Amino acid sequence: MLLNPTIFWLLAGAILCFLELLVPTAFVEFMMGLSAFVVAGVSLLIPSVSLQVALWMIFSVASIFAFRRLLPHHTVTTIADAKEAETLTEILPGQPGRVLYEGNSWRAKCDDQDSMIPAQEKVIVVRREGNTLFVLPENLLNYSVYLPNQNQLK
Repeated sequence: MLLNPTIFWLLAGAILCFLELLVPTAFVEFMMGLSAFVVAGVSLLIPSVSLQVALWMIFSVASIFAFRRLLPHHTVTTIADAKEAETLTEILPGQPGRVLYEGNSWRAKCDDQDSMIPAQEKVIVVRREGNTLFVLPENLLNYSVYLPNQNQLK
């Protein structure tokens, strides 16, 4: 059974708009769905299916670029340098563990590959790579900061 082009475009538009609800892809599927609805109306006037497909592609790309600026601009949040956290699990040398940072549990590794950090220890977050925080024990940093200067001992 052949499907009427108008019904095909209406179904395609509904499916694409529904898919945007399930898998958010920065509204691309939604714009393609709306373009399919427009082409459904155009299909009543233009019977050529190849021309309808070309119009759908043109309308989709044009609407994505036209409405993209209406989306809120997301800024990437970065971790401020030298923030304090607390280990939830032991972090063995070269192995990941868990830390409590800003109320959330994060995967963490010790920035010093030879050091082990016990659980429930205060640490300083020195950087982030993806979803992994790199930390150093707070006492290690305090020790190196407060070492007496050799010139002051004389």
